[in-house]
Amino acid sequence: MSRIHKTTKRSRIINPHQKPDKIILYFAIIMAIFGAIMIFDASVYQATTIFGDQFYFLKQQLIWLLVVTIPSILIYLWDYKKFSKLALPTLIGIIVLLIAVLILGDVRNGAKRWLTVGPIDIQPAEFAKVVLIIYLSSWLSKRDYIYKNISTAIKEGFLKNLAGFVAILGTIAFLILFEPDLGTTIIICITSFLMFLMAGEDKTHTLGSIAVILLALPIVIAAAILEPYRLKRVQTFLTLLLTGDVADPLGSGYQMQQILIGIGSGGLLGKGFGQSRQRFGYLVENTAFTDSIFAVVLEELGLIGGVVLIFAWLIFLWRGLKISMNAPDKQGKLLAAGITIWLTLQTLMNMAANVGLIPLTGIPIPFLTYGGSSTIVTAIGIAILLNVSKYSNNANGR
Repeated sequence: MSRIHKTTKRSRIINPHQKPDKIILYFAIIMAIFGAIMIFDASVYQATTIFGDQFYFLKQQLIWLLVVTIPSILIYLWDYKKFSKLALPTLIGIIVLLIAVLILGDVRNGAKRWLTVGPIDIQPAEFAKVVLIIYLSSWLSKRDYIYKNISTAIKEGFLKNLAGFVAILGTIAFLILFEPDLGTTIIICITSFLMFLMAGEDKTHTLGSIAVILLALPIVIAAAILEPYRLKRVQTFLTLLLTGDVADPLGSGYQMQQILIGIGSGGLLGKGFGQSRQRFGYLVENTAFTDSIFAVVLEELGLIGGVVLIFAWLIFLWRGLKISMNAPDKQGKLLAAGITIWLTLQTLMNMAANVGLIPLTGIPIPFLTYGGSSTIVTAIGIAILLNVSKYSNNANGR
């Protein structure tokens, strides 16, 4: 009976005819369309002023969506278990790129985050998110994290497993932090930590997970206050939180001031599509259609539009975690959970920064932010999640 059960389960796992989670699929399609529309709307002024073509940034966004379509389909069709074979090579490759960007990268606004290859700009830190999730899901799934005694817990748990995890995460995190990119570093660390926590149920493993937080927390705090521009953002946030006013509204607090003006003028129902004033150069540089596009959404579609968008992401979180819980093996569980946590966390952090709940971070919001690296990585993440959903017990939107 046991052999029959295992054979049946194996057949279900490799069955190529199962369908993906329809809710995640429809969510991704709708968000990609909505994102393209909002990017066009928010970028009209900059596109016309700089390039003389109001559709310039929309065309670029559509090109990236088309470019990533075939790779995403191939990733979806591939057996996610085979990602293990690519885990180490891709991790080594992304480390090389992260080192390369520190040496050869273009300096923009005081940061080295982009590698220019011909006409293409690559942001390795964006790709590091999905590469690290793939690697950790493979690496963590090969360990049981159940220790019989304290001696084994120290040797295996702390000196081997925990040390290995910290070494892997620390290498990626510090390279990104030196760019500098604190927002991406925080997202990668939180996502990786939660994956590590989910990988085992042993009390010693839980204590090890807490140790990671205690180790990382002072590093994050130091990173936030030692860089002058980050310290100003923290000061602006604390002033807003404690007094309700924006500190230095014509200087370091200018961006936050303009964001709040836009959101406040949107009110409950918004000004209407295409009626944003903040997109006309008030939001600094290109942030109206990149990091601060959520503020434009709130200005035009109002609080109700923002709530609908948040609700959509909560549905994504629910479905993604359900796919994780129903995955047939540990690698699938961790892979689906990692992708879901990363995309949802990044979205909520961007939204929170745009309404003054946390300091401005400069991280993109999946689907809505204009940018090639962000668009491609988001699509790859969704393809992987859909891949795992094919083999989950409750796939197909049930």
